[in-house]
Order: sequence, then structure tokens, then C-alpha cells
Amino acid sequence: MVKEDFFEQNHLLREFPQDVQQRLFPLLELVNLPLGKVLYDCGDTSQYVYFPTDAIVSLLYVMESGASAQIAMVGNDGVVGVSLFMGGESTTSLAVVQCAGNAYRLNGQRLKDEFNRHGALLHLLLRYTQSLITQMSQTAVCNRHHSIDQQLCRWLLLSNDRLPSDQLHMTQELISNMLGVRREGITDAAGRLQRLGVMEYSRGHIRILDRPLLETLCCECYAVVRTETERLLPWVYQKGRTVKTTHASMAVADETHTSNAHTTSSHDSITTIQHDIQPRFSSAG
Repeated sequence: MVKEDFFEQNHLLREFPQDVQQRLFPLLELVNLPLGKVLYDCGDTSQYVYFPTDAIVSLLYVMESGASAQIAMVGNDGVVGVSLFMGGESTTSLAVVQCAGNAYRLNGQRLKDEFNRHGALLHLLLRYTQSLITQMSQTAVCNRHHSIDQQLCRWLLLSNDRLPSDQLHMTQELISNMLGVRREGITDAAGRLQRLGVMEYSRGHIRILDRPLLETLCCECYAVVRTETERLLPWVYQKGRTVKTTHASMAVADETHTSNAHTTSSHDSITTIQHDIQPRFSSAG
């Protein structure tokens, strides 16, 4: 059974049309998502879709060499498994739990059946998929052209948007794996943010202290993703904790980081993780 207030826990589920809610909500199953759990691997056809409530799932690309980088993240804003209803069935990415928590699980075929009714749900899921593609595209640009400091700020803001609190549990090693950079770079960048009073970090626990300053220090990539999400899915942030990014803060960020926004070379920025990513994530503290 699903709690009465469950639709408040995942923004996408909350916006399902009433008739769809009546058909699908009794079928939802609340499941625990431990850190490092792989929801689907590259080339797999998943049987389920997942609607996170207080967990974050990272979508990663893993190269033949084992090198990996995050292309997008999904939290209480959406659903993991868009390939099921988009018709591709499988994908070349890996979905692994980045922040432990819970999610509502639904049989993928049931969601496909509703999607194929060509009603309001189809348009809702297509808009969500477009917002996810925007996040993927902007992540690729950010990873190529912006400093590690800016990438970390973007990653923290996107993570913060998708969690119910200002705290997250994540080691620097795991963050470096997500961003595809060296751990030393994350350590240095996190240290600078701590000294500025933006966040505090201790033993894998991160707490955002000054979100407006964090937005100011970030590159334009976060604002691009958020603005497009607000255009496509305006209800995502209506009940959120986050402070809306303004063009003024974007201008300050550009001016502040002009001297630091050097492109990081692939030799210095790419770190390797093993393809057996689940045990490595699970063993991290």
C-alpha cells in the first residue's frame, strides 16, 4: 500500500492525471535503494521504472577501458527508465544509486501501456524526457569547458534540488567518480567551498550552508538546466526549498570565474573506475 501523501514525495508522480493515478498508484511498490545498487546496466532491458523520493540515481557512461562519468542524475523530480516508454527498451548508460534512499517502483509494461494511450501522460513524460536530455547536454558541455570548482558547484546544486534536505551523504572519491575527475581536484575544490562558508564536509557528510553563494560561484550550466526544467515542468520547483537563480547571479558568476574557467585537459581530469561499479560504490564510506 502507498501512503496517502506519497504523491508529494515525487514531483512527477504528483502531476500524473487523475485517471492515471487511479489505475497506477495501487500498483506502486515502495523499495529501498542502497548506495551503489545498479538499477540497470549498459544494454539491459529493465523490467521496472523507479520514481525516487529521497534517493538520487546517477546515469553513467562507462567506456571499454572502465573510465566513467555521470551524464545526468534523477531524484524526486522524475523517473529512472525513460528508455522503456520511449521505445528503445534499453540504453547504453548505467543507472546506479548515488544517494541512498527510497523509490516507488512500477512495472515498466504498465507505464508503457498508459503512455501508449496517447493522453496527457504521454505529453507529461515527453516533457520530462526533454528536460533530462537538456541536463545531459549541459553536463557534457560543463565537463569539457568549465573548471572542477564550477563542476562541483553544479553537481551540488543539482543534487540539492533533488533531495528533501540540505544534507547529502557522499564521499569525495564517489564525487570524483561521478564527475570523471581526479579525487585530489575534488578535495581542493571542496576545501575552497568550505573556506568560503558555502558548505561543510565531514566523513562523507555534506551540508549546504549558503545556497545563494553556491549559485553565484557556479557556472551558467546549472541555470540553463534549471530554467529549461522550469519551462517544461514548472511544478518541480513550486514547493521546493531552493532559491531561484537570477540573471544577475549568473553575471556575477561569469565575472568571478573568468580567470579560473580554463578547460581541464583529459589527462588531468579523467579518472578510471572499474566496470564492477556496484561493489566499489557499496564499499565506499
